[in-house]
Formats: sequence, C-alpha cells, structure tokens
Amino acid sequence: MTWLVWRTERVQFCVAAGILAALSVLLLVTGVQMAHQYDSALTACRAADSCGTLSSLFLGSHAVGFLVVLTEGLPAVLGLFWGAPLIAHELETGTSQFGWTQSVTRKRWFAVKTGWILLATAVCAGAVSALVTWWSGPNNALQLNRFLPNRFDIQGIVPVGYSLFAVALGIAAGVVFRRTLPALAVTAGGFTAVRLLVVFLLRPHYMAPVTATYNLASSFAPSGSAWVVSSGILGAGAPYTGNGPAMGIGNVVIPIPPVCQGAAEEPGNGQLMACLGAHGYRASVTYQPASRFWAFQSIETGIFVALAAALIALAAFVLLRRDA
Repeated sequence: MTWLVWRTERVQFCVAAGILAALSVLLLVTGVQMAHQYDSALTACRAADSCGTLSSLFLGSHAVGFLVVLTEGLPAVLGLFWGAPLIAHELETGTSQFGWTQSVTRKRWFAVKTGWILLATAVCAGAVSALVTWWSGPNNALQLNRFLPNRFDIQGIVPVGYSLFAVALGIAAGVVFRRTLPALAVTAGGFTAVRLLVVFLLRPHYMAPVTATYNLASSFAPSGSAWVVSSGILGAGAPYTGNGPAMGIGNVVIPIPPVCQGAAEEPGNGQLMACLGAHGYRASVTYQPASRFWAFQSIETGIFVALAAALIALAAFVLLRRDA
C-alpha cells in the first residue's frame, strides 16, 4: 500500500518538494541578509542613541515579504490539491475497487492513504512555518506585531493545525460526495468559514484579556507584541455617557463635565487633562499580553487538530459503512 500511495501521489509530492526547496533557498538567503542588516543598524542606532527610524529598515524587502504573507494560503492549497482528490477521485473513477479486490481491506486502504498524506501535510506545513517564523524574526522585533491576525496565522505551530484540518476536510468531503468537484467546493468554503469563525469569534476569548487604566495626561503601551483588543475613556470608573461640550482624545470623543469646561478654554490641554483626571476620568486599554502568544498558538492548533481528527473519523465511518 505504501508503494501504491507513492505511485499515485508522487507528482504532487515532487512538486511540493520542489516548491519547498525553492522557498527555503529564497528565505534563507534573504533572511540572513535581513538579520545582518538588522544587527548592524541596531548597533549603529544604539551608539547614536537614536533608533526611531528602524521601523522602516526593511522597506526594500516588500517582494519577499509579500511572498511570506501569501504562505497563509498554504493550508487551503494543500486541502484542495492533496485532501479533496485523495479519496474522491478514487471513488469517482472506481479505481478503489481494484485495491479492495487485491486482499487489501477498506480499513487498511483508507488508513494508509490518509496516514501518509496527513504526515506529508504536517511535514510540509511545519517546514514552511519554521522558515517563515525564523525569517520574520527581525520584523517581529521591529514592528511588534506577531500577535496580529495576518502575522499570527503564518508563524509558530498554527499553520500545521490549519493544514491538517484543510486536508482532513477535503478527505471527508471526498468520501461523503464521492465526486472531486463538490469536494473541492466544500473544502474551499468550509475551510474559509471555519478560519473566519475562529479568528473573529473564538480567538479573542481563549484567555481573559488584561485591562490597564492610566492618567489622561500620560500614555501607556503594552510591552512587546501585545494584542490590543480595545481602548477608551472611563469616567468615574465607568464609561461616561453624559451630555455637554465634548472633546476628542485620540479616536475617542468624550463630553466635558461642567466643572472642567473652564479649563477647556485655556491654551493647550494640560489643565483640562489634569481636571478630568482629578474628577475620575481615566484612559483604558484592554489587551492580550505578548507572553500569551504561544499559549494562544497551542490552543488554536489544538482546536484545528481536534477538528481534523473528527473529520477523519467521520470519513472512515462513512466509507466503511457505506462501501462495506
């Protein structure tokens, strides 16, 4: 069976290996250059005591950076080209019957085919994710944005979970519909829907966020690559909803209480901020600390691996019951 899997899937495996090799060379070469450039610039700016321009250090790497961002689509590609046709094509063309009449049980046939394809998926996704995570190191240090969705989703271990889920979804869709085109459609739509559901509805609630309050006249920014969920202005310990003259503080507009309206007429806003602070007004920011990055990665990967396992179990149940 292993030899048969290799014979039937060798084209896909060889193409994937070639693309992975080319991507590895590109990221290794440009990654070493970026790391050297970052270390040199950091040493120079520390000596000059001015590192404010480092954030634009890698503006010349947009082409490779765009390619790195595109790796977010790798799980969907694997699901469409490896998962959906794996069983659907066999059932559609009837070639599965040949294997089942050669002393190979349905259970062994399904287990070997899915086992090898899932192992190849984990290896491929893990290799790409490791390369992207390493390559993004200097950018993560500068931008402090690896908790943002478009960065979180292509680094660490979550791409492996996404890929296993996408391939398992394709396999299950192929078993249920027994046709390649419907399996492709279900894989594309289902994977996109689940990913969006997890990103926008589940991920913000993996762990309770931290809320910090601070004086309006000062500023506060969570350390490291924290994920800022929301920010606002609190009045006397609760969101202020009164009426009267208003002022804008950042992206928030708040009414000015009567006791502070005189201070609002003074030049600048120092006296106004002091007055608002004296009467209970505070700025607030709610965020997930940077230290929770790997905890979030583990939780999300676990969700998608569990979904993948459930889909494989469903596919096995349907195949063995319906085609027995």
